Amino acid sequence: MKKKQRKKKKNHVPVRMNILFFIVFLLFSILILRLGIVQIVQGESYRKQVEQTDEISVSSAVPRGEIYDRNYEKIVYNTPQKAITYTPSINPQPKELLEIAKKLSELIDMGEEKENVSTRELKDLWILENNNGDEKVTDEEVQQLEEKEIYQLKLSRITEDELAEIDLNVASIYWNLYRAPALTPSVVKNEGVTDEEYARVSEHLNELPGVDITIDWEREKTYDQTFHLLGSVKNIPAEKADYYTAMGYQLNDRVGTSYLEEMLEQVLQGQKSVVKTVTDQNGDVVDTEIISEGKSGYDVVLTIDMELQAEVEKILQEEILTMIEYPNAITFDSAFVVVMNPKTGEVLTLAGKQYDREDEEFIDYSNGTFTYAFVPGSAVKGATILMGYETGVISPGTILRDEVMRFKGGITISSVSTMGNIDDLTALERSSNVYMAKIALAIAGGTYTAGGPLIIDTSKIDEMREYFAQFGLGVETGIGFSNETTGIKGTVKSTEPGSLLYFGFGQLDTYTPIQLAQYVSTIANGGYRMQPQLVKEIREPSASSDELGPIVEQMEPVVLNRVDMEEEWIERVQEGFWRVTHGSQGTARYYFANEPYDVAGKTGTAQTYDGQGRQTENLTFIGYAPYDDPEVAIAVVAPNAYLAGTKSPYSIANIISRRVLRTYFELKEERLTEEVEQEEQPLESIEENVDLGE
Repeated sequence: MKKKQRKKKKNHVPVRMNILFFIVFLLFSILILRLGIVQIVQGESYRKQVEQTDEISVSSAVPRGEIYDRNYEKIVYNTPQKAITYTPSINPQPKELLEIAKKLSELIDMGEEKENVSTRELKDLWILENNNGDEKVTDEEVQQLEEKEIYQLKLSRITEDELAEIDLNVASIYWNLYRAPALTPSVVKNEGVTDEEYARVSEHLNELPGVDITIDWEREKTYDQTFHLLGSVKNIPAEKADYYTAMGYQLNDRVGTSYLEEMLEQVLQGQKSVVKTVTDQNGDVVDTEIISEGKSGYDVVLTIDMELQAEVEKILQEEILTMIEYPNAITFDSAFVVVMNPKTGEVLTLAGKQYDREDEEFIDYSNGTFTYAFVPGSAVKGATILMGYETGVISPGTILRDEVMRFKGGITISSVSTMGNIDDLTALERSSNVYMAKIALAIAGGTYTAGGPLIIDTSKIDEMREYFAQFGLGVETGIGFSNETTGIKGTVKSTEPGSLLYFGFGQLDTYTPIQLAQYVSTIANGGYRMQPQLVKEIREPSASSDELGPIVEQMEPVVLNRVDMEEEWIERVQEGFWRVTHGSQGTARYYFANEPYDVAGKTGTAQTYDGQGRQTENLTFIGYAPYDDPEVAIAVVAPNAYLAGTKSPYSIANIISRRVLRTYFELKEERLTEEVEQEEQPLESIEENVDLGE
């Protein structure tokens, strides 16, 4: 019985083993089948995923073009400077960036940039460092609020003490790293990088993924304290980010942000180098290829004469200091000068200075030459005479009576002195307000009767302004700055018709110094309104810092319009301007009659109000020289020169004009002398080296 039982048990074991083997076999069969499907059916798909890569083209900045003045003196240039850069991967993680920032913070000091970290940025960084700020909200709040609301709640609960614990140096570095575009070298620090910082970072590059040391460039100016119209170069302003990115710029690019640097951005910026970067599915770089080497920006030669500009600014400062010593000049603090070539429109000088009486220092105000408009006074009387000719209300030689004009209602117009019967030339020479008012009166359809009513068509002011616009008065001059003002048009009401008559002698509308310069240039050159030009040439970048590259483009004079007036009429006004400076009764004869460069021009005095409501007088002078063959035109404005009703203590506009013109012609003579000496020098050297014994 026992033997049978043992035999039965022995036979039972192999059966269970067979079942186990069968199960193992079945599992292996399934595994082999699955491997077969993966390798044979889906293998190609998985292989492509493993080999999948991305190609990204990255642009890098090139040196910006340099700027020269008209005499080929380099005035804006690039200097190399040490820089710390960071090139992020495609998807850098905030925690990784923070770790790099902390390590880098031990090696460099961000200086003043630390103060630019905003409170919001500090709060975001605090949350990153403190477990996503979860301690600031309850579980109940997490369940009830949306994710955005939760984050805002966390931010609001961060205390000032907690923010004070954040290392500003780390924060400044972190946000520089955070803003860097993927795969694009971006500057972390390039101003004030010391040799020690440069060396320390270099030694620890293996611990700082993406960080590198390089040589960057910095914009420098030869005339650093003068002529701010050269402009500045900075990172792309936030308000213009969309504009520049649409043009292919990157957010970390530097661009011209004001005046000439901004105006000439597309010329100076150059063509970026382009590198194609290949990354795998993890974002790691597997290959790079240079698509374009890039090209430095074009160099620009301006029309500005920086030596003359500097001298003019010096003259302005000296004369302003003289003027403010007079007791009735308490409203005076600034003056402006524009010098240009009347035949070509090339601007030689745009100068403006304002004196801060409280701090006792000068502020550059060169932009005021096209952004600040003034009541010009009698300087515009040349345009009024020509308007009178064109409308037919006067002709060359017309006699009108200069008298005190009194209209019903209390309107009174008079000149500085009553002149009696005078012609158009005398009206310019002696600066008759009444002659000009009678021209305006006739154009508006009125007649003068002593004590009678002033009945005119006030809508004629628009027609009169159209005549003035032919000279550039009251319209854009074309200088190219986006913030140029065209001035303010004074109000002419049918209930106050007298203001229309004031227009004729420059007591209604306001004009900028550049408009006045364009106006006098139009008269000087025979009636052609020339566009003011600031660029003379555009040149290829040169490999040598001592030489200029070939000319790419040379600017040609641009005629905006020809005034619709007879040539003999313009010559008549030119003669009147000459009599202003040379005639026996000329208002500027004392200042210019004995000057050797034979200037013609027109003075101006206008009653106006300063910013505090005090009645003051503006002083102006517009002119050109030499009279027979003009090569230089000038406009000088000294606003709020002194309190109205007091005698002019100092004819500052005339004096500035005389000094500037003297300087212009003296510089011209000096340069001609230097040219002759340079031409003769080689001959002298040859004679000295000749051996007469051979």
